[in-house]
Amino acid sequence: MPVAAGVPPIHFGVHELRTGSPEGARADFEQMLAQLASATNPNVRMIAANPGDWGIDAFAGDLGGAITVWQSKYFMPKTTTGQSDQIRHSLANALKAAAANGHTITLWILCIPSSMDGPAAKWWDGWKKRQEKAHGLVIELWDETTLVKKLQSPEGDQVRRAYYEVFTPAALVQEQMRLVLDVEEDKAAALDSALFVRQMTEAGHVELDSAKRQFFNADLVAREVAHKSVPAEVAALSSADASLHGVWEMQFNECSSEGTLPALHGRVWREVRSEHDKLPKALRLEVTHSWGLVHRLVDNRRAGWVTHWRQIASGHADG
Repeated sequence: MPVAAGVPPIHFGVHELRTGSPEGARADFEQMLAQLASATNPNVRMIAANPGDWGIDAFAGDLGGAITVWQSKYFMPKTTTGQSDQIRHSLANALKAAAANGHTITLWILCIPSSMDGPAAKWWDGWKKRQEKAHGLVIELWDETTLVKKLQSPEGDQVRRAYYEVFTPAALVQEQMRLVLDVEEDKAAALDSALFVRQMTEAGHVELDSAKRQFFNADLVAREVAHKSVPAEVAALSSADASLHGVWEMQFNECSSEGTLPALHGRVWREVRSEHDKLPKALRLEVTHSWGLVHRLVDNRRAGWVTHWRQIASGHADG
């Protein structure tokens, strides 16, 4: 019989599996790196983009003096010379921001979840020496091998457990889907003044209880994501919104050209059901939530159910 030994293996592709997209994976990997850096270095912080991030994903030190910078690049499944320009630009942007904002980078650490191939490793070794000499700083590489070693160290063990230890088979994911909650009577009544209800009424819909329940549950998801501010979940919600907005727009344009706008709502709902399984798994959505996200698009004045939906939205007073 095979016998398990040691700790579970670490595979950095799990970031994309967990978030459902390359964009989500990059944000999730960056968050992990900040926590790993913090496990072994005091006072590690991240920089929020507003609109730029000063070329810093995470740093330790004083932004009025000398700092160590961790730069995350989610290159998978390997790193090649095709990514060398991105690495060059990252360091150049960090040095430019440092000169402009009055701090000095003494150590710059590139963090990648893969290994470099032969040509990339040769390029890195030469480029690293030239940059260290030109700018008077130290450059390090935390690649796949180094990251695994740090995550399996006593200091990095909690980060490893948080990001890599638990594997959930697809069958269990279904069991962990979100509950679909009922809407209390007072909350349902309050939604009577909502824009998405007004749009449905204009389109001739009479029964609206299920629509209110869909909106209510989707709004709970969106509020939870905003409150927690986990980058991967924020990115996942943005991706889901974009996908569903595209579904509505395509159906709206087709119905408008065909003169079948009364059928728009039903056609969108059928398309959303088909699209549901492709939405980011990080959100753990039921179909009810996906339909509710479309209602949120309508309520946020980005979609509607009648030809003059923009006119209705512009004249609607928020409740």
